[in-house]
Amino acid sequence: MSKMNQLAATTGVLAFLLITAATTTCPAQNNPRNRTQGQDQNNNNNNQGGRRQRGNFDPAQFQQRIVDRYRERLEITDDAEWKAIQPRIQKILEARMALESSRRATFDRGNRNDRGGRTDRSNTSSDQAQQQRPTTPVDPSVETLQRAISEKASNADLKAASARYMAARKAKQADLEKAQEELRMVLTQRQEAIAMLAGLL
Repeated sequence: MSKMNQLAATTGVLAFLLITAATTTCPAQNNPRNRTQGQDQNNNNNNQGGRRQRGNFDPAQFQQRIVDRYRERLEITDDAEWKAIQPRIQKILEARMALESSRRATFDRGNRNDRGGRTDRSNTSSDQAQQQRPTTPVDPSVETLQRAISEKASNADLKAASARYMAARKAKQADLEKAQEELRMVLTQRQEAIAMLAGLL
């Protein structure tokens, strides 16, 4: 992810330099008002371009790029070796996504419930951002707990919903740990150490 952050930062710097060059070389923009309008137009164009790029977001391709990066980090050049390791990495990613999706789903739903006073534009931007995330089916325990909170359920109902939610999270945590152990079984000692630093184990 650090490479993606560096790329984003570099892109931002280049965009700033292009805007600065345009404002200093065009005589018509010597007027502060014209310069401001030109910068606003550039910003609008950049925002529209970003929305177009985000609209083409493919979760499957994004996850595949992540898996490919792990192959590079684990220094795997043999296709046969990768064939044995890749499915286990994929299983870890899916297990971790399932574990985190329950917490994220509850947070996102809470935000939507609190957005009543915001503008349609803000709602649309937030919805688009959510659509770009790799998604997993929502656990029923999340729905039950969220409904109990939204409907201001009794303490007994809240306690039961919370217990069900925590049991589901523990099961998902166990699935993640099992997937990590299965990966560890096919790694060399060096690869295991790299996998730890990479966040796989």
